[in-house]
Amino acid sequence: MRKPNVLFLCTVGAVTANYNAAVSETSLRHIDAGQTALARGDWEQARQSFDAALSIEQRPEALEGLGLAAWWLDLADVVFDARERAYRIYHDQNNRPAAARVAVWLAWDSSAFRGEHAIATGWLQRARRLLDDQPPAAEHAWLALRSGVSALLHDGSPEHAAALATKAVGIGETIGSSDHTVAGRALHGYAEITAGRVTEGLRTLDEVSASVLAGEVKDYVLTALACCYLIAACDRIRDYDRATQWCDRLKESCRKWGLRPLFAVCRTQYASVCMWRGAWDEAERELSAATDELAACRPAMTGEGLARLGELRRRQGKLDEAVALFDRAGAHPMASLGRALVAFDREDLKTAAELADRYLRKLPLQNRTERAAGLELLIRAQIELGNHVDAMKALEELRDIAARAQTDPLRGSASLAAGVVAARSHDAESARRHLEDAVDLFQKGGAPFETARSRVELARVLGVLGRVDAAVQESQRAIGELAQLHADLELARARNVLAAVQTSPAAQLPPPAPRRREERGGLTVRELEVLRLVSIGLSNHAIAERLFISEHTVHRHVANTLSKLDVPSRSAAVGQAVRRGLL
Repeated sequence: MRKPNVLFLCTVGAVTANYNAAVSETSLRHIDAGQTALARGDWEQARQSFDAALSIEQRPEALEGLGLAAWWLDLADVVFDARERAYRIYHDQNNRPAAARVAVWLAWDSSAFRGEHAIATGWLQRARRLLDDQPPAAEHAWLALRSGVSALLHDGSPEHAAALATKAVGIGETIGSSDHTVAGRALHGYAEITAGRVTEGLRTLDEVSASVLAGEVKDYVLTALACCYLIAACDRIRDYDRATQWCDRLKESCRKWGLRPLFAVCRTQYASVCMWRGAWDEAERELSAATDELAACRPAMTGEGLARLGELRRRQGKLDEAVALFDRAGAHPMASLGRALVAFDREDLKTAAELADRYLRKLPLQNRTERAAGLELLIRAQIELGNHVDAMKALEELRDIAARAQTDPLRGSASLAAGVVAARSHDAESARRHLEDAVDLFQKGGAPFETARSRVELARVLGVLGRVDAAVQESQRAIGELAQLHADLELARARNVLAAVQTSPAAQLPPPAPRRREERGGLTVRELEVLRLVSIGLSNHAIAERLFISEHTVHRHVANTLSKLDVPSRSAAVGQAVRRGLL
């Protein structure tokens, strides 16, 4: 048997080693080029460079880079394939920090691209286990940040989110990463504001603003996320002046760097600012563009944009279109609240109250600022139903939230709610003061729709007080504001109020009714109002005009009254009510 040629084998081995080294060097050059392209925001060039590296050899660094480039390019299939393969290689190499880093990204991807929150939770838990015994590193801070966002937005736990944000800040300081430190502080401020600790939260967010302006944050992803947390927190407390400034800055950065996904999310938040300011055409453009972009790349994230667009349609008085958009938004909390608001607009008060209560039951009490919108509706629905105790309970919670926030819009909201409760409780003088405060606060906050709604309520109360000129003036101002907005439903209500105060200003609210339901013979406050007007001979049509409700609603109230009093006719109901001391 011939002996191997040792010299030949050594030569072949050397050639092979040199070839492998050359291949590896070429692959690394492509990876470096990809990283450079990522740093300047050239996502397509980055993708091509990483693809070139992977055509030579399967390195996890190239797969991870490809996943990030594809993420910015909205290529979901490439994102998941590249990152899952990178995770497996890192895991097989026992590179636990790198595997954990990719796992956190996969958690975000599962939630954003597919709406798979259970799978996202699984990836976060996997990352947590991989990092259990590892020394402090950027991966720990990244995990804490994404876990904190999940705790805040999906679990409804601002306290847990704040604790995780504090952990991210601590890790960032330990490893000397301003990026993670600033992003952690932004998330902490967001959590604090959600929990109702507004002063502390705003102080933190102001510090974040200074850090970003000073250029302390280099990672544009974390910069954008910090700004997103800031804007979302401002939206919670309706601090739209601050939100406007940061929306503009974030949109500029998104355009500069081609950050399309964050730009689309930012547009939905910016649209709420436009809606508040009365720039409804701009709000519609932003929402339509954002939902189209997200539907094409991240369908799981379209719910908020659709719900906000539904709210715009509701304010415009296009209730059927609003309902269709809320239905498309699915189970998004804003859509749930929107359905309740539409029920109230359609004067289905019982359904509105039930849906508002259902919305609030899903929000823990510690999510104080997020509960405000639901409380506003619940108060109005319950007081219209005659449930004074339930309305007052909700009003106290709303007042507490407004007192903590100390922003003009939330204080205006609490004043409007208090004015409506006082008016329906026949305390016209107290109602006047609350409603005047609401008008002033909303006007100061630059909110024409809310200002006009408050003016309409104030006009009704001024009519009760016999102050006809002032009532007419407030009604006319409301009509002018609502006409400019093309808010058709509220405009019709304002015109009805104007007509009523001009013809019979003192009759807008009936004389004080018994406060407790048992003293009203089981009738609601509204049913007793209708019965009083029946007693003076008004038709359903006339009653509807007098009370600014639909004729169908009047018919329903009359039918309910006949049933509760167990009488066959309107005249019999009046007679029964007189005998029982209800009229």
